Amino acid sequence: MNKQMDILLEAGTNEVEIVVFIIEEAVETGEPPYAWQFGVNVAKVLEIIRLPSYTEMPEASHPSVLGAFNLRNRVIPLVDLGLWLGIQLGGNEGAKVLVTEFNKVITAFKVSAVDRIHRLSWESIEPPSKQVSSFSDDSITGVVRMDKQVVFILDLEKIVSELNPRTAMSIESADICTTGERFKALVVDDSNTVRHLIRTQLERAGYDVTTVINGRKAWDWLQTHKEKAVSEGRPVTDFVHVVISDIEMPMMDGHNLTKRIKEDPVLKNVPVILFSSLISESLYHKGVAVGADLQVAKPDLGKVASSAREMIGKAFGLR
Repeated sequence: MNKQMDILLEAGTNEVEIVVFIIEEAVETGEPPYAWQFGVNVAKVLEIIRLPSYTEMPEASHPSVLGAFNLRNRVIPLVDLGLWLGIQLGGNEGAKVLVTEFNKVITAFKVSAVDRIHRLSWESIEPPSKQVSSFSDDSITGVVRMDKQVVFILDLEKIVSELNPRTAMSIESADICTTGERFKALVVDDSNTVRHLIRTQLERAGYDVTTVINGRKAWDWLQTHKEKAVSEGRPVTDFVHVVISDIEMPMMDGHNLTKRIKEDPVLKNVPVILFSSLISESLYHKGVAVGADLQVAKPDLGKVASSAREMIGKAFGLR
C-alpha cells in the first residue's frame, strides 16, 4: 500500500481513510480467538508487510518492543501492539506489520491481520468514553461503529513517545511577554496531554488560552463568540487572536475547521496554525488548500508560540 493513496481525499471535506486491522486475543482452548478491531489513519502508513525476521533488542524500553529489522537499508523498530495494549495474543500465524511514519519517526507495528481501508466522515468517529480510555491507557482517540463492529482508533503517537521519550513533545523555553496586549489563543486537540503542553507553553509566552477537544467544539465556540462580537459591535479580537489546531480529531478535523474559519466573513482574518503529526511534504498541500496560515509538525512545540505572535502581528497589526 502506498502513502500517496490518502492524497486522493480532497482537503477540508472532514473525511478520513482508516486502515482497519485486527489483534487476536487468545481465549479458552477450543474456542476461536477474539478479534479486536483497531484503526489508524492511512496517511501514517508507509506500507503493510508480512512479519519479517528481526533482531531482538536486549535493553528494550518495554516488553512490546520485539526488536528491529532492516527494510531497504533502514533499521526499523518493531512493536507488538497486542503486548502494548495488554491483550493475550492468539499466535503469530499470518501476522502483518504496519510500517508507519509520523513526527518524522518510522516505526513498525505487529498486528494479527489487516482488514481493509474505510473512508469515513470524522463525524462518525466518537470520542472515547472514560472506560475505553482507561482500558487503553489513553491510547485510543476515537471509536467508530461499522459493519456491526466497534473499531478503536489508536493514538500511535502516544505509544511511540512513551516507548521513546526522545520523540515526545516537551515544554520549551519561551520569551515571557510582560508588556503590551495579552493575546487570546484557542487551542484544539483531542489529546489531554498535548492540550496541557500547548496551554503551558503559550501561557508562559503571555497568552490567555482556551482549550477544546475537537474541531466541532472549536467551531461552536467560535460561532458563539463571533455572534457576541457582531451583536455588541466589538472586534473578534476581543475573544480570539489565533487558533492552534490538531488535524486528526473526532467529529471535525483540523482541515475542515480551518476551511470553515477562512470562509467565514468575520473570522477569516484569524490566523490558523495547524500543529500535527500529519504535517509532511506529501500532505502539506492539504493545509495550504484550506487556507492554514502556518503548519508546524509535532513535536516542534517551541515554534508555535513565537510563530503565533508573528501571525497575529501580520493579521491585525498588533505587537
